[in-house]
Amino acid sequence: MDEKNYKEYLQHISTFIFDVDGVLTDGTVQVTDTGGLLRRMSVKDGYALKTAIDMGFNICIITGGTNEGVKMRLEGLGIKDIFLGAHHKIDQLNEYLTTHHIKSENVLYMGDDLPDFPVMQLIGLPCCPQDAVPEIKNISKYVSHKNGGYGAVRDVIEQVLKVQGKWHKNFDAKYD
Repeated sequence: MDEKNYKEYLQHISTFIFDVDGVLTDGTVQVTDTGGLLRRMSVKDGYALKTAIDMGFNICIITGGTNEGVKMRLEGLGIKDIFLGAHHKIDQLNEYLTTHHIKSENVLYMGDDLPDFPVMQLIGLPCCPQDAVPEIKNISKYVSHKNGGYGAVRDVIEQVLKVQGKWHKNFDAKYD
């Protein structure tokens, strides 16, 4: 992967789309006594998502999962476009892009496994966490140095916002 190549896309990104399991989480679940599934999300990723929303970026979640707790967490960050139970992610991608009049070349999509493959072939900047499956790494223009659930989402959001001069533009530089 050519680092210069992916950095050329950052200036044009207006929209972030993320998978959940393996991207916003570490891809594992804990099963409770009653059969409930628990996931772990990074607050650093959450902070970056909220910051991107505050800076006017579009954020969309497209996941095969159906966990209402995950949906509540993401809504709490201000994310309005959440597609749960998406087993053919291209349908939700096309619906989202059409509804919001977004060009695919202005989209950064982060996925980690084979269900993300078809969508990642259609957008401008396909990305993945360090621990994504090889097929996804092979089509990604950027592979984060962070694993899913451990800051990969923050990594890509922060890079885009910094390139566009929107990462804490009012934040004192000594804390950067």
